[in-house]
Amino acid sequence: MSLQSTPSANRIHIGFFGARNAGKSSTVNAFTEQELAVVSDTKGTTTDPVLKAMELLPLGPVMIIDTPGFDDVGTLGEMRVKKTLQILRKTDIAVLVADATAPLGACEQELIGLFRQRDIPYLIAYNKCDLLQERRELSAHEMYISAKTGEGIHALKEACASVRSAQAEKPIIGDLLERGDTVILVVPIDESAPKGRLILPQVQTIRDILDVGARALVVKESELKNALEALSAPPKMVVTDSQVFELVSRIVPPEVPLTSFSILMARYKGYLETAYKGVKALGTLREGDMVLIAEGCTHHRQCNDIGTVKIPRWLKQYTGKEIHIETCSGTEFPEDVSAYKLVIHCGGCMLTEREVKYRMNTCLQAGIPFVNYGVLIAFMNGILPRAVEMLHLEDE
Repeated sequence: MSLQSTPSANRIHIGFFGARNAGKSSTVNAFTEQELAVVSDTKGTTTDPVLKAMELLPLGPVMIIDTPGFDDVGTLGEMRVKKTLQILRKTDIAVLVADATAPLGACEQELIGLFRQRDIPYLIAYNKCDLLQERRELSAHEMYISAKTGEGIHALKEACASVRSAQAEKPIIGDLLERGDTVILVVPIDESAPKGRLILPQVQTIRDILDVGARALVVKESELKNALEALSAPPKMVVTDSQVFELVSRIVPPEVPLTSFSILMARYKGYLETAYKGVKALGTLREGDMVLIAEGCTHHRQCNDIGTVKIPRWLKQYTGKEIHIETCSGTEFPEDVSAYKLVIHCGGCMLTEREVKYRMNTCLQAGIPFVNYGVLIAFMNGILPRAVEMLHLEDE
C-alpha cells in the first residue's frame, strides 16, 4: 500500500488548534509547505476544519487538520467550536498554536485541559517569535516558531515525529503467527461486497500475514471445504467474515483456531475486551428497548446490508423481542447515548483508534454496554468462546 493510498484511519492525525488570529493557518501552510489554508488578518478566516491527507517527512502518511479558532463567538462560532471538539476525537497529536507576543489566555488553557483530559499528546508552538525582543526558557513540549520566517518549523515536524515514534505500531494478526504458517481467509462475494476489490480489514490482514513471512489463502465460503482438504497440514488458523461465521464454524475442524476480521479489528483498535464483556447485555434486553447500531463509514446500502438489515433481523430472532433499533454512520455519533440499552459498532476500520475509543468511552461513562459486529454475531451463534480462544481474553 503506497503512502498516497493509505486509508485515513491509518494516517497520523495532526490537529492544529488555538485562538483566532494566532496564526494556525499560516503555521499549517509552513508546516506542510503548501497553501492548504486561507490566510487573512481577519479573525475567524477558518470557518470549518480543513483536512488534508499527505505525505510528510519524517512522519510518513498523515492527515493535517486546521481548525477554526476555539474562541469563536456567536451562533456560528459555537457551531465551529463544536466542530473543533469533534476533531479532537480523532486527533493523534495536537499542536496548540499560540501568539508568542501574548501570555496564554483562557482559550489556550481550556484547550490544554481538553488535551490532558483526553490523553492527547500535545505540543505548544509559540508563533510570531520573530516579533519578540526577549525569549524565555521553554519546557520540552514547547517551542518558538515563526510561520512568516520559517524558524522552528522543522523542529516542530521533528517533535511531532518524536511523539509518534513513542506510540508502538500494533499488529492485526502478525503476533499470532510464525514464518511459514498458513492462514485461510474466508471472504464472501455477495451483493454487499465492493466490486473489484476487498474491504480494508481484509487487505490489512493479508498484508500483516505477508509481513511475518506466513501464507494467506483467500477463498469464498463455498470453496472453504475444498481448500482445507487440499492442504497437506491443517492451517494455523481460519479468519472469516462475520456474516458467514456460523457456516464456517461448521466446516472448520474444532481443533483449528477460528476467528473473524471484525474481532481482529476490535483487538487492533483496542476495544475487544470491552466488546467481549458488553455482549452479555444481549440477554437482558426487554420489549421496547432501544439499541444503536453505529458504523464508521458511509456507503451505499444494499438490500441485505449487514448494519441496517441483517443484524436487526438477527437481533430480533435471537432475543424474541420487539427491539427499537436506530442507526448512525460516518462521523455521526450521539454525544448522549443514555437512551440506549446497547450500542453495536462496526469494526471501525475507517476510524482512527482514538475515535473508536472515544465512542467506546462515551458508552462506558453512560453505563451502556458496547459491542462490535463480530463479537455479537459469534455470540448469537454460540461460538464466541471459540472465536476468541486464541486471543486469551479473561472472562469474569
